[in-house]
Amino acid sequence: MIRHAGLVALRLDGWWRGALLEGPSGAGKSDLALRCLDAGFRLVADDRTVVWASGGRLFGRAPDTLAGLIEARGHGVMAEPPLTFAEIGLAVSCAVDPTAIERVPAPVVDVLLGTTLPRIRLDAREPSAPAKLRRAMQHLGAAWQQGYQAPSRGGGGRAAAGDSS
Repeated sequence: MIRHAGLVALRLDGWWRGALLEGPSGAGKSDLALRCLDAGFRLVADDRTVVWASGGRLFGRAPDTLAGLIEARGHGVMAEPPLTFAEIGLAVSCAVDPTAIERVPAPVVDVLLGTTLPRIRLDAREPSAPAKLRRAMQHLGAAWQQGYQAPSRGGGGRAAAGDSS
């Protein structure tokens, strides 16, 4: 299946874990992907992603004709060394209207090719969007398929006040 979406990946626990960036044209998917690249993510696909299921997990890659390319509005199409593929563990809805994003949303999941996939909504143009995406992916941890609302497993967080651990 081909999705109108980008796919960026982050190396977590020794594996490349991907976030599927979805939204209408102009929602900021490629802009978010470019900023994610500057934050240590890797490009898997921009604009179109081939998605398949195997062993109860989802994977994605760029279509052959788009592999290694990313569009930067106002600059054109640029080359970017891609990852060949990555497991998809999170879907991201890039919101056109940022005021529609709930402050503390309830967990949302989709079923794609028979696989449950947690989904978050982001304002892709917000400066903190790559950091929010990284933290959502870190929350998936070892329970990659079980959602990002689980207790944090760390990964750059600070101990709460009074926490001596």
